[in-house]
Amino acid sequence: MICAGRKRDGQVNGPGFIGRAILSSALLLGFCAGALSDSGGIDSELIQGDAYLDQVQSQIMNVDTRQLQQMLKDVPGLVLLDVRESLEVPQSGGTIDAPRLHNVSRGWLEFRVPERVPNKNTPIVVFCNLNLRSPLAAKRLMDMGYTNVSNYKDGFPAWRDGGYPVSNDTAPENMLFQAPIQVSDNVWSAIGATAPPTYENSGHNNNLSFIVTDQGVVVINAGDNYLLAQSLHNEIRNITDQPVKYVILENGQGHAMLGSNYWQEQGAEIVAHVDTRTEIQEHGYNSFNNMKEGRRDKGMNTRLVEPDIVFEDQYVIELGGERIEALYLGPAHSPGDISVWLPRQKLVIAGDIAFHERLLPVMEHTDTAAWIETWEAFEALGATKIIPGHGGPTDYDEVRKYTLDYLAYMRGEMALLVEEGGDLQDAYKKVDQSDYSHLDTYFELARQNAGRIFREMEFDF
Repeated sequence: MICAGRKRDGQVNGPGFIGRAILSSALLLGFCAGALSDSGGIDSELIQGDAYLDQVQSQIMNVDTRQLQQMLKDVPGLVLLDVRESLEVPQSGGTIDAPRLHNVSRGWLEFRVPERVPNKNTPIVVFCNLNLRSPLAAKRLMDMGYTNVSNYKDGFPAWRDGGYPVSNDTAPENMLFQAPIQVSDNVWSAIGATAPPTYENSGHNNNLSFIVTDQGVVVINAGDNYLLAQSLHNEIRNITDQPVKYVILENGQGHAMLGSNYWQEQGAEIVAHVDTRTEIQEHGYNSFNNMKEGRRDKGMNTRLVEPDIVFEDQYVIELGGERIEALYLGPAHSPGDISVWLPRQKLVIAGDIAFHERLLPVMEHTDTAAWIETWEAFEALGATKIIPGHGGPTDYDEVRKYTLDYLAYMRGEMALLVEEGGDLQDAYKKVDQSDYSHLDTYFELARQNAGRIFREMEFDF
């Protein structure tokens, strides 16, 4: 029995409906059959992959490993596009370590490259593993209007196996994004991903540092969850048998404080600014729930707890001949932001007062004018080594460029916009942040920053 179809208005379709369905099927079969030759093979007019790849290779510029090395040194503003799928990157041993590298898989080129590389004259080098997808990606970018595109023909394995700089997961056996690196005689830092927290990076997207003395260890940041804190502790035990005595929270964000219950179980005391405690009390469960949703099984055993010790201006720990000062220098990125200062070494673990490698985030509660004022006290420390909240160890010149100078530039542009009667949409469209587009998280945060700084300043004039 054949059942008739039903229209939206409830009337039954007659044989015409069935006939159209049969006709459509016949046309489809005819189309499929037309794609085959008389001998049952592929139509000779269809271009097969290898032939098309050969055709593309004759239309693009190829560079080898030596030439890419030279370009990285000599070509200002060079952008590298890794067109592999994101899951391939860790499986292949990472990616090329370069300041302006974006992982955009070939299937997303048209959608994601224009926002990451808005200037069509930007020099671009694309690469993959086997030199199959990257030539096609280079040709597609040329078709999109990009005028200076090259293909790295040797592929990432040649770069990796040649011993050239690679960015990868250096702690594949545990949940840390990277294993701790030694910054001074007794200071280490596990540098987190300069990216939003994800299941893949286990929430390790900030720096987890620690100071080793002969009377105990001081950890800066508890970590995003219990198991991540445990992974950090395992790394500490590989370096010293000393117990962790204190864990200092740089602020009340989830990746700084949610691992605190692990450390309390080990007998450590949690130290934080009073504003951090308030942040945990008022917003801690939101952070906890977001972490559980994002990290899933990796969030097991995590419980929300409050710090054991709070302070307003400074908290000093004298341990094993090392003076460790937790300092509140003033408002910065988020409530309770502090820096940890080691005066003997002139080393500062800056926290979220100082940024580089990733675009700084302006939050709803961020006072950018006050942050600029706080910067004066931060520079007055006279540090010779800086471990920022995100990104590798650096110096004042670097973090000044991407923190103080960025804030001053954005406030200056917004002041002009407000004076000219501009609105929020103008802030999004007219304020040019492209000088910072090579930074990680730029595409997640640039629009947000523009909007929040505009709203902060729109009634100042």
